[in-house]
Amino acid sequence: MTGRDGMLRGLGLDDPQRENAVLLAIIEATANGPGVEPLAAAVAKVITDATATDVCFVHVLDDTDRSLTLAGATPPFDAQVGTVHLPFGQGVSGWVASMRTPVVIVDDKRSDPRYLPIPELRGEDFTSMVSVPMTSEPAGLAGVLNLHTRSRREFDDGDVRFLLAIGGLLAGAVHQARMHRRLRTREQAHERFSEQLVAAQESERGRLAREIHDGISQRLVSLSYHLDAALTLVDRDDPRQARADLESARDLAGTALGEARTAIGALRPPVLDDLGLGGALTALARDLPVEDVRLELDDERVPEHVEVALYRIAQEALQNVQKHARAAAVAILLEIAGDQVRLSVSDDGVGFDVSPLGPSSGGYGLASVRERADLIRGTARVESRPGSGTTLTITAPLTSPNDEESAENTRLSVTE
Repeated sequence: MTGRDGMLRGLGLDDPQRENAVLLAIIEATANGPGVEPLAAAVAKVITDATATDVCFVHVLDDTDRSLTLAGATPPFDAQVGTVHLPFGQGVSGWVASMRTPVVIVDDKRSDPRYLPIPELRGEDFTSMVSVPMTSEPAGLAGVLNLHTRSRREFDDGDVRFLLAIGGLLAGAVHQARMHRRLRTREQAHERFSEQLVAAQESERGRLAREIHDGISQRLVSLSYHLDAALTLVDRDDPRQARADLESARDLAGTALGEARTAIGALRPPVLDDLGLGGALTALARDLPVEDVRLELDDERVPEHVEVALYRIAQEALQNVQKHARAAAVAILLEIAGDQVRLSVSDDGVGFDVSPLGPSSGGYGLASVRERADLIRGTARVESRPGSGTTLTITAPLTSPNDEESAENTRLSVTE
């Protein structure tokens, strides 16, 4: 039987009041906290208890938005939570996620071309299954909800509609939980980065202090000594020796001036003030010991903190080219479009295997590159493989968080 009565009998619900009780239990489960896994586990138990099914799996869209991860399951499969991953398009759940369409298999799963056995979930132990997408507006797809029974079960249209309603409730809660997790992860990353930034600032101050003490200060002391000696020799009417001391003093003054400029350049490259980011990148390219250098550089000015970060990243990337790449050609691209800037540094050198280099890796100076990209709320992507060169791409917004918040408030005011 189809329709509402069929739905109740098909899922083991006795009347509309019990159906409403199930929906209420789902709502209460979704209100228990922001964690995705506890939420999925609670909902899985509510659904199996209410529908007299044997097992429920809640597969949640992961942060790549291209695969599913088992986030909740009824025992004994709760031990597999977080270990089962299903790419879009693979298996029944992957097909449901990709097509946003429910699937019912009453029996003989192996005859369905979409079915893919997952040993950890022991699909062969169950006869019938129904799989529905968990979707909501405006969040979209949040995952896939699966119910299985050992005995043969006819899941009709009413059953599917009811499970879609549950999936819609769960999708909104999962979306909120994912956003909460991402926000918390970002906050933790910002906290760690703030600590690293303070440490880096103190380290940089200490380095500059040592350079000034060991370099500039010592040169100035020697300069003062030679000037005093020259004055004494002038008084003694010894111009030849006085001239020698003055020449030494002049050389020391030139050395001290060069060291002072180096120290100032470490704080902020003067070339940025004189030429802007495009001109500064051109100046960096001139120093490359590479015959073929291609430049595509927008000459618009960008915020000062973005200029400094991108310049330092380019410096690091080009130093890596010189040290490691053995390249014959280098390309530097700076593109400014709308409220975004993109910097790309490519070479045709030896390349390297990026797969072992995670987000925290310091290989090839990538750790400092990623840290500088984080400073300007940007992203760093490295593409390389042995023998095929390397491309580093930095993409960053040109607006500050305050600008974005102000724009959002303005938009809301206009909307309201």
